[in-house]
Amino acid sequence: MKNGEQQITILIESQKKNIVLKMSCNSSVIRLCTSSVGQAPQAPVHLMPCEIEHNGPAQVNQYFTATTKDQKQDKSVSFRGRGLKGQEISCPQGYTGLVLKEINKPGSDQEDRTVKVSSVFDKMTYWNLETSPNSDDTIVMAMDWPDLAEAIHAPVDD
Repeated sequence: MKNGEQQITILIESQKKNIVLKMSCNSSVIRLCTSSVGQAPQAPVHLMPCEIEHNGPAQVNQYFTATTKDQKQDKSVSFRGRGLKGQEISCPQGYTGLVLKEINKPGSDQEDRTVKVSSVFDKMTYWNLETSPNSDDTIVMAMDWPDLAEAIHAPVDD
């Protein structure tokens, strides 16, 4: 590995009917309890181009309403005085988005963490500052990757 790179190891183990996904970065482990997926409610998700230092609930439906222009899928909104342009993006077919919540916050980055699924989504609104999302944005490309990967690895017909 090059200087500054981190190695991530992913292990999947089955414990009775609960699958625990372990992601290891250096010496700490992140455990994802997938048993909470079935009980998780659907939630509207907004991917914002900023960091918001609040991890609690917000009245998004009441105070964050976007306008849609000319029957296009482009949305626009103002957030804290800044214009945002957004677009609804669907998860790839066969995939479900997960909103994760940490169960017990560790005291340091070296301690193991456990997260559970607090809600799920099949689409999200992706927001950019001033410009509309486009096919060159990394999140848009990430949503296209499963179909592209399947095509790359599919058998070649003669």
